[in-house]
Amino acid sequence: MDRYCVFGNPISHSKSPLIHRLFAAQTGQQLSYEALLAPLDDFAGSLRAFFREGAGANVTVPFKEQAFALADQLSARAQRAGAVNTLMKLADGRLLGDNTDGAGLVRDLRENAGLRLAGQRILLLGAGGAVRGVLAPLLAEQPAELVLANRTLARAEQLAVDFADPGALRARSFAALSEPFDLIINGTSASLAGELPALPDGLIVAGHSQCYDMMYGAAPTAFNQWAAAQGAARTLDGLGMLVEQAAEAFALWRGVRPQTAAVQAELRALLR
Repeated sequence: MDRYCVFGNPISHSKSPLIHRLFAAQTGQQLSYEALLAPLDDFAGSLRAFFREGAGANVTVPFKEQAFALADQLSARAQRAGAVNTLMKLADGRLLGDNTDGAGLVRDLRENAGLRLAGQRILLLGAGGAVRGVLAPLLAEQPAELVLANRTLARAEQLAVDFADPGALRARSFAALSEPFDLIINGTSASLAGELPALPDGLIVAGHSQCYDMMYGAAPTAFNQWAAAQGAARTLDGLGMLVEQAAEAFALWRGVRPQTAAVQAELRALLR
């Protein structure tokens, strides 16, 4: 039986084993999937040990950049993101590194939420690894404008330079934001601590703007609570992105794309 896993530290909270078990049952695939706690100082050793027999792995924080460096071959989207969240052992034993985060976000926004991204004014908050992984796929949707905002302007400006070629991208500090947007995506980690980026008023058009937090939880995140109070037409969290990026990895490994709606519904029910 082919063996898969997710590496992280911490990792006990991971929903990935459940997601992939549900995908396997749905598609009739025979496989095992487990969560593995990799030591912070020896992710490479854990990776090598697993892939003596393992077929594929997901990688979560804080190891995505290390996985990028350890992969023998990179997909174009992993190369662009500078991070790897999916590894697959090739027939010759080499490791292919891929990044499914951006594809998962875009699919959740477009297919599940029914949002049109082309021609929209999009604000993306943050400049860390989560944002870097989704920038190119968002730009490929051809928004009218994508504004990248971060507490530290220099980090946003560097990302704007790095991703200048795929489309129109501007960098701003949080304080410099003034105009409203059609879609606001929170890619900061503030929600993990129940906090909110220092955002000014005037970014949301009541009854029109949509807001999406890449984090999720049993209750609405601090960002989505703020957005709802500002009159956002709809607030969405990152549970769908989690399931969609997992489906993208599963399809890479097994050659079959699972249906995600029932899996997302089951996870949502477990959060309640």
